[in-house]
Amino acid sequence: MTDAPLQTSLPPVLTIDGPSGSGKGTISRHVAQRLGWHYLDSGALYRAVGISASWNDIDLSDASALVRCTFDTVIDFREDDGGEPRVIVNGVDATDELRTETAGAAASAIAAIPEVRAALKDAQRAYRRPPGLVADGRDMGTVIFPDAAIKVFLTASAEERAERRHKQLSDKGVSVTLPGLLREILARDARDANRAVAPLRPADDAVRIDTTGLSIETVVERVLALMQ
Repeated sequence: MTDAPLQTSLPPVLTIDGPSGSGKGTISRHVAQRLGWHYLDSGALYRAVGISASWNDIDLSDASALVRCTFDTVIDFREDDGGEPRVIVNGVDATDELRTETAGAAASAIAAIPEVRAALKDAQRAYRRPPGLVADGRDMGTVIFPDAAIKVFLTASAEERAERRHKQLSDKGVSVTLPGLLREILARDARDANRAVAPLRPADDAVRIDTTGLSIETVVERVLALMQ
């Protein structure tokens, strides 16, 4: 089955892609808030499927079972009383488990399965609603929303991305080592960049922004300037 052609009358989309730790999630949320647009964390969908698979003791190498799991998994995005995003998987708040390195590794493995990516494609495109959508991930500008009005690809040095992740996890009380995180980030970069389907790469018309050493607000302003 081929994808239906995208219509120019659809709501606008801003895609923000990049590797793990590049800041795309944080930047995307801030930009969406500033624009008053909807926000899609596409990586959370893959992590949610991975968590659902683990809850059901599904082997990550069993592609057929993972595809069935993808269709059976109910994912809901909500905000708590403080306005923080929460991810509900099959009726259970899985937000904290979603952000673990184990969930990230499972998401990376699942994302390499073409049938799973195909099963999630329509689900991701369904988030495109008025007045607009900010979508972050690894293939938003290349595969899911190739007609996006503006495409951004964020990068940062592997060392800085590891440090960001280390601080994020440490603030949550999770014990991790910086060298271990750096190895995991480099390994995931290699998996994502070399997978056969929708490899991690900037779209030909994407604007690249290196976030190394930059503040969140600086990057947000640079992205918003592109919308002018």
